[in-house]
Amino acid sequence: MAVAVFLVFAFAYFLSALLRAVTATLAPVLVAEFALHARDLGLLAGGYFLGFAAMQLPMGRWLDRHGPRTVVLAFSGLAVAGCAVFALADGFGDLLLGRVLCGAGVSACLMAPLTGFRRWMSPAAQLRANAWMLMTGSMGMVASTLPVQWLLPSTGWRPMFGALALLVVLAALLIARCAPRWDGQEGRSAADAPERAGGSGGPGAAPPGYAAVWRHPYFRRLAPLGFFTYGGMVAVQTLWAGPWLQRVAGYSPLEAATGLFTINLAMLCAFWTWGMVNPWLLRRMGGADPVMAAMLPVPLAVLAAIVIAGEAAGAAAWALYCVTTSCITLSQPALAMAFPQGMAGRVLSAFNLVMFLGVFCVQWGIGLAVDAFVTAGWSESSAFRATMAAYGACSALAYAWFLVRGRRHNAVHPITP
Repeated sequence: MAVAVFLVFAFAYFLSALLRAVTATLAPVLVAEFALHARDLGLLAGGYFLGFAAMQLPMGRWLDRHGPRTVVLAFSGLAVAGCAVFALADGFGDLLLGRVLCGAGVSACLMAPLTGFRRWMSPAAQLRANAWMLMTGSMGMVASTLPVQWLLPSTGWRPMFGALALLVVLAALLIARCAPRWDGQEGRSAADAPERAGGSGGPGAAPPGYAAVWRHPYFRRLAPLGFFTYGGMVAVQTLWAGPWLQRVAGYSPLEAATGLFTINLAMLCAFWTWGMVNPWLLRRMGGADPVMAAMLPVPLAVLAAIVIAGEAAGAAAWALYCVTTSCITLSQPALAMAFPQGMAGRVLSAFNLVMFLGVFCVQWGIGLAVDAFVTAGWSESSAFRATMAAYGACSALAYAWFLVRGRRHNAVHPITP
């Protein structure tokens, strides 16, 4: 039963990630058909994350109250509508509306199972299941690259979105059949007593609302990393790696799709590896915080090398950046286990809101900055390099905040400061 539950939620998250990343592969087609600028492309890709972020706070309450099964089923209709609107679009406004609806509709596809895992699984199993859910997301991103590029000449991009709508319906039916019903108890599951998962709260009722989440020092410590580092990694993986490969490194559309395939395949392998080594690594290093503190300087160095290399930095360099940044995903289960079960939905959704607002801002911000530099007379290559350097500086500041706050607080705290 556990395997079946994992697989049906993983299938839904696979489709969610495919919808999220497919704009990177379709970018040349959409730019040619709708005469899009870089800022339009950034806003279009970011529209998915805007819809996604808009649902996070109400979704967190609904997850804690009604459970993963009910919430995912309720949201799936929006995703189907978004695919249909995008497939029938005749202008940029329709494309943007379709992306916003898709983002809102699949916004529970990761948070719902993670909320369930917090109640259904032991700490080690939570870490492993979290990594392997992200691995299925990478599978979706892999499917959004070369397979989509191969299908484009024969099917076109519009029928693809019609097929995706049908697959979302299938995923909803599977979840309705296999997912457990929610008992509605606010963090009082016997499996959690006495908070053996390492959470800091007692087994009593969880505080209502989000105030305890926003005030929590560990949440505040992780928020800048979630916004810039986690959000920026997703922004690069799902959009800007593709335009960099074409406009800076000189790849053809097929070569760029192959490069994106390489990046997403590398992420798939990374998350599979994280799932295997997480329990051992966290025991050896003493928790998620020491692991992130030790590993996060590596992607900062890789990003600096990419900026310096410019045209010589291709798919392998961006794959290395994304893989080394993937340690930031440890923040999600670590944050969930710092709170009682009854707050898991709100905690994860609040952090997801921060992260996806970061994705939206970084995706659109990179497009705006590149256009601004080009308008000022810079070459596209120089504009991309300067923009990525600015993004790297923001990520470095977020990492510094994480270290400084770590000297004042441990990883696990009371619910209120």
